[in-house]
Amino acid sequence: MAPILGLFVWLVAISLGHGALPGAISLLTPRHGWVMAHPGGWNLIGMILVVVAIALLIWIMVLGLSQTSELPDRVALDWTPKFLLSDGPYAFTRNPMYVAELGLCLGWAIFYGSAGVLSGFIVLCVVVNFVVRREERDLEAQFSEVYFEYKRKVPRWLGKAQR
Repeated sequence: MAPILGLFVWLVAISLGHGALPGAISLLTPRHGWVMAHPGGWNLIGMILVVVAIALLIWIMVLGLSQTSELPDRVALDWTPKFLLSDGPYAFTRNPMYVAELGLCLGWAIFYGSAGVLSGFIVLCVVVNFVVRREERDLEAQFSEVYFEYKRKVPRWLGKAQR
């Protein structure tokens, strides 16, 4: 039941928050680049980021679902990870979900040409940086040397993984 509920939340609630919310915020400020209520050519570049971010989120979801066999029969409902993912998008960045979320927000800001959505992106960058540093300390404590090795090989954000 939990995977079905999680999938519903992921597909509906998160989609609304990441799609409808930027659109609503963009209505509060002028839409730069838009002509006669339609996005200009440069605004459409933002959709490339949106599509790539959505594809990355789907990749992460599929990878996570493929790892459910690794979980014990009963899992305590807490935020502690049960194992360290290092395959798929986690081989290119230690934080693919945050990269996707930031890419999605930046894509919408470009698409809508909205200072309001861009401001939200900047706030999200600050918050995510704070959260990531805290999460890394927790992962270091939980997975110790395995995480240190992963951290040495894979960049925090984007870049070429070291072999």
